[in-house]
Amino acid sequence: MTDVAQAAREAKKEEKEADHHPYFRPKDAATLILIDRSAAVPKVLVGRRHDKVVFMPGKFVFPGGRVDKSDNRVPVAAPMSKALEANLLKGSPRIAASRARALAVAAIREACEETGLCLGSKSESNAPSLDGPWKPFVEAGLLPDPSGLFLIARAITPPGRIRRFDTRFFTADASAIAHRVEGVVHPDAELVELVWVELGSQPLADLHAMTRNVLNELEKRLAAGPLSHDAPVPFFHFYGGKMQKDVLGA
Repeated sequence: MTDVAQAAREAKKEEKEADHHPYFRPKDAATLILIDRSAAVPKVLVGRRHDKVVFMPGKFVFPGGRVDKSDNRVPVAAPMSKALEANLLKGSPRIAASRARALAVAAIREACEETGLCLGSKSESNAPSLDGPWKPFVEAGLLPDPSGLFLIARAITPPGRIRRFDTRFFTADASAIAHRVEGVVHPDAELVELVWVELGSQPLADLHAMTRNVLNELEKRLAAGPLSHDAPVPFFHFYGGKMQKDVLGA
């Protein structure tokens, strides 16, 4: 079964379940925005979704997806910074440090699965026997490395939607890419094209509205200087049918 067919099958299953579950609790998810700052104008990596997928067909998106149960158990090359952990622990509902770690690791896993670009570092000891989405890391002698991640924003899908996510948007520099897996992006995959685009360019104008909000926050952070964990992290959510923008921990 192709990646697209699998995604469509899962979407139909969710639609059917919606008949019995009118309210869906948001699922934890993570997104990774990779930045290339080697030129005067920074570029970000976007992927174009297949025209036949149910969710945002044909749209340019950043790689991301739901947290897996295994994400907290996967060993890492270096821990994420305490400042990043502190940002992830802000807000409600409260999460444990283990969940914060899983969110950061999920962002790395999803990026590798969807784009073939893997953020990792060489393991000081023999790499553990990992399988599934972590196999490319093992083959390259790497472990995922969340130490260079920054939290840019958090957003929750509006109530009443069948697909609801509580998403943390991370960013990392392209220099953190340690391994590339060929053949991940192809005509039958979830992402059919990868493009590095300059901030403010046309492909970014067609992004989902919430994704544009997050990207605007990233642009502000970059314009202010080097990325810092001390910068306020916006939290986009919906109340009374209207989008609210708060600051995590405020």
